Amino acid sequence: MSSIFVIVVGLLGLAVGSFLNVAVSRVPAGLSVVRPRSACPPCATPIAARDNIPVVSWLLLGRRCRACRVPIPARYPLVEALTALLFVAEALRFGRSEVLPAVLVFTAGLLALAACDAERFLLPRRLVYPTLGLTSACLLAAAAATGQWHRLGVTAACGVGGFAVFFALHWVRPAWLGFGDVRLAGLLGTGLGWLGPWYLVFALLAGSVAGLLVGIALMTAGRATRRTRLPFGVFLAAGAIAALLVGAPVVHWYESVSDLNATGAPLTTGPHQP
Repeated sequence: MSSIFVIVVGLLGLAVGSFLNVAVSRVPAGLSVVRPRSACPPCATPIAARDNIPVVSWLLLGRRCRACRVPIPARYPLVEALTALLFVAEALRFGRSEVLPAVLVFTAGLLALAACDAERFLLPRRLVYPTLGLTSACLLAAAAATGQWHRLGVTAACGVGGFAVFFALHWVRPAWLGFGDVRLAGLLGTGLGWLGPWYLVFALLAGSVAGLLVGIALMTAGRATRRTRLPFGVFLAAGAIAALLVGAPVVHWYESVSDLNATGAPLTTGPHQP
């Protein structure tokens, strides 16, 4: 894979990250992401093109609005840089494969949802459903290009399965999960189902464990109690991205162990004893 391709994907990630910041700021408030043009929230001064270059403008402006000098939140360059970094990592992981567009769309949606959840404890339907629709459309195109139509069936089953499991948990005890987490689980199943159901399991387990560890750490430090809310969507999104990037070795290891157990072959790899 050429370095030019990776660079282009990284630049695309910067541009997409800039758009995600607009979505995170406007969608929860029910505003359009298209109009009006971007402006400084405190002073309403429209942002000039020279001040709208991802990451670079934030640094050149000294992290402050050119007009009113109010500090610009660090979330803006962080989202832009993280989107670019993940796009590059996924380009290296999947190469110029037919599934890469779906992976990039899925990741962008997860980043926007995670940012909304971190800031407002909210997973907006206006972000979940467009991400679900665009990811599904990209996977449909990948199936048409590769002839792997059976993967769409697995994808649909994982999407329905993830939604159903979290819906049951929400129904049993709504305090555990908000319904936004239920919708997000369906999105995770759709985005990861193309790779296989165990990638969804990996994401859900990794996200749950990460949330548990962070909660324990905060309580140990005296910064939270058992009743403190945590943005669970952030951890689920992180688990899904981890599944995309590093889940393959874990899944392959588990599948090999399962095959050995099914065939009754010995699991030890040391020398045979006399």
